[in-house]
Amino acid sequence: MFKGKHVLIIVENLPVPFDRRVWQEANTLKEHGADVSIICPKTKGYNESFEQINGIDIYRHPLKEGKGIFGYLAEYSSALFWEYILSFKIYCKKRFHVIHGCNPPDLIFIVALFYKIFGVKYVFDHHDINPELYTAKYSKKGFFYKFLILMERLTFATANYSIATNDSYKEIAIRRGKMPEHRVEVVRSGPKLDRLTINKGDNRYKKGRDFLIGYVGVIGEQEGLDLLLESVKHVVAKRKDIQFAIVGGGTELQTIKELTHKMELQDYVDYYGRVDDETMINILNTADVCVNPDKPTEMNNLSTMNKIMEYMALKKPIVQYDLKEGRVSAQKASLYAENTSPENFAEKILWLFDNPDVRNEMGEFGYSRVINELSWEFESEKLIKFYNKVLS
Repeated sequence: MFKGKHVLIIVENLPVPFDRRVWQEANTLKEHGADVSIICPKTKGYNESFEQINGIDIYRHPLKEGKGIFGYLAEYSSALFWEYILSFKIYCKKRFHVIHGCNPPDLIFIVALFYKIFGVKYVFDHHDINPELYTAKYSKKGFFYKFLILMERLTFATANYSIATNDSYKEIAIRRGKMPEHRVEVVRSGPKLDRLTINKGDNRYKKGRDFLIGYVGVIGEQEGLDLLLESVKHVVAKRKDIQFAIVGGGTELQTIKELTHKMELQDYVDYYGRVDDETMINILNTADVCVNPDKPTEMNNLSTMNKIMEYMALKKPIVQYDLKEGRVSAQKASLYAENTSPENFAEKILWLFDNPDVRNEMGEFGYSRVINELSWEFESEKLIKFYNKVLS
């Protein structure tokens, strides 16, 4: 279908194939005849400068995650430098027709601008709403907030087309980004079911206890792991037979580990860091309940979290705070705690352990929703239809 076309995907905040959404998009385009190259950062476990997987060329560059304004400035400047160098190398090897830029940050348009001179189209894949992410991290607006609004606006102005991960993001693209509606397509981060296979799990993750609660995701300031630890404290005060497994990495991982020791919860909470798919899936399959403690910021309220889809694909009942897009995704597969109330969050968890039939019903509902509506099988069709328009 796309034979003879070459798509360059640029992603700055996660390596590929670890970034599951980007990897699914890349493979779908490849399966439909396109040549696909990817530029992404190196991180632990993904240290090779060049690697070819499934016929997809992956170019990785060095990058140190920033923290604070000056840390982010250094990170993004370094990323832009390498994106220019590697994109030029790729273009000289084989001309690409599309740059598919995945935020954060909203700066990849700076690379795309140069190639638009040669007729290369720019597709903006809108993963995060960065102005809201800034206010979630720093609880203020001001110069940097206005700067991020400007970068977002310039990104949309540069883009020929845009992909939104949900309807809330589509509304932002149209209202704040001034994108014509016919140039914006919603492609959700649906899970790929041949990757998320259901199995019996591995009881060693329970550490000798009867039950396991699972979490997978980034560990940053807005993900609410501090709130989750408060909930753990309330849970273990009433029951000693529940273990917590935390999968994922991020800038706040060490801080959260230290807080766990300070709260004397280290016997009940295990941190596995960023792990391979097999380990992550085994841990989640072992879990009896999965949680999403994302704080009720505007960023989290309007964002679709991959973890919710993955929990549902593995038939797991969920507890999360009451956020707009969280409800849109999970519906009856989740219980919704009062916002920023760790006590109520803990009560929801405990209630589920007292009601195993409800746990099973919630898990089956979520699984059915993924199978019949939300899996990548359905979302990939939208991506192909979208790229037919981009490459026409």
